Amino acid sequence: MSQKFSVSGIASSAYVHIPFCRRRCFYCDFPVSVVGDRLRGETSGTISQYVEVLCQEIAITPAFDQPLKTIFFGGGTPSLLSTEQLQRIVGELEKHFGIASGAEISMEIDPGTFDLAHIAGYRSAGVNRVSLGVQAFQKELLQRAGRSHSVEDIFAAVELIHQVEIPEFSLDLISGLPHQSLDQWQDSLTKAVELLPTHISIYDLTIEPGTAFGRYYKPGDPPLPTDEATVKMYQMAQQVLTGAGYEHYEISNYAQPKHQCQHNRVYWENRPYYGFGMGAASYVEGKRFTRPRKTREYYQWVQAGGVIDCDVTPPKEVLLETLMLGLRLAEGLSLAALAEAFGEEKVEEVCRCLQGYFDKGWVEVTEGRLRLIDPQGFLFSNVVLAQLFEKLG
Repeated sequence: MSQKFSVSGIASSAYVHIPFCRRRCFYCDFPVSVVGDRLRGETSGTISQYVEVLCQEIAITPAFDQPLKTIFFGGGTPSLLSTEQLQRIVGELEKHFGIASGAEISMEIDPGTFDLAHIAGYRSAGVNRVSLGVQAFQKELLQRAGRSHSVEDIFAAVELIHQVEIPEFSLDLISGLPHQSLDQWQDSLTKAVELLPTHISIYDLTIEPGTAFGRYYKPGDPPLPTDEATVKMYQMAQQVLTGAGYEHYEISNYAQPKHQCQHNRVYWENRPYYGFGMGAASYVEGKRFTRPRKTREYYQWVQAGGVIDCDVTPPKEVLLETLMLGLRLAEGLSLAALAEAFGEEKVEEVCRCLQGYFDKGWVEVTEGRLRLIDPQGFLFSNVVLAQLFEKLG
C-alpha cells in the first residue's frame, strides 16, 4: 500500500459532530449536550437550531474540487436526529462538496434511540455503515457506566440494522469498566461475535478529568480492574476476535477482510479532513483546528464567518503525528514514504530511537515497513511513542 506524508493536501473526508445525548455517560468527556429521554430531533428545538447552524458552517467552508469519499457522523448520539435532519445535512454536504459514488457514509448509533422508520430513513439518506455503541452485554455494567440502553435494546437494534440491510455494521465494546470481570468480558466478546458485525472496536476505559468516573475513581484502584486484568482483557479480545476471522488491523479495531473503516484510516494515515460542528477537529491545508466546545461559542464562531485562525503544522510536529497515528495500524508505516517526506536522516534517527524496542520484540521492520508487533507492541505503544516524543520532540 503506497503512502505519502505532507503538511498539506486536499481533503476528501468529513467528520460531522452531533453533540446530543439522552444523558452523559460516566466516562464521557466529549462535547455533548444532554436532552433527556423524551426529546429527539423531531421534537427538540435545540437540535433543530443546531442543524441550522451546522449547515451554515458547511455552506461557508471553502471547498476543494474533489468530492467527499468518506463522511462520519459522530457524537454524541447522531441517531437522535430525525430522518429529515440527517437528509438535510447530507444534502448540504452534497451540494457544497459533492459526494463520490460509493462513498463510505458512517453514523454512530445507540441502542434504544431509533426505530425501523429512523434506520430506514438513514439508509435512504445514504448511510451505508453504522457503528453501534453497545459497550457491554451485562445490565449491571451498563448501569454503572451510565448508559441509557438495556441489553434487550442491543439485540433489538441489531435486528433493525439487519432488516434494512445496512452493508457495514460495526459494534463498540469497552474493557476495564468498574467491577468488570474477565468472565464478563469474555461473555461480551462472545455475544458480539454472534451478532455477526463486519467490524468490532475495542476501547480500554480511560479515566478522564471532569467526568463522573474521574470524580469516583483513580486509575489502577478498585473497583477498576487491575493493570494485569486489563492486559488479559486486551489479549483475550485479540485471541477471540482473530480466532473468529477478524483482522486486528489497528490497536483498537478489528474487521472482517475488506471491511476496515475507511474514514478512520484517513486519521491514522494523517491525511487531511474537514470537521463540522461543535468541538469538531479538522486538518485542512496543513492546519489542525478544533472548533469551540460549547454551544454558544460555536454558534458565535459560525456567525462570525467560521474563520480558522491557526498556523500550518510545522514539519517536526507532522512527523510526530505521523508516527503516533501510523504506528496504530498493524501494517505500520512505509520507511520509503517517511524518507521521501522527512528525509533519510530523520528515518535513521527514528530507528535509532527505537532500537531498545526492536530488542524487546515490540517493534520490527518488515517488507520496508516500521510496525508494532501484535500484541506486545500494541500493549506498550504508549511507552514506544513516549520515547519518540522525548527524543524527537
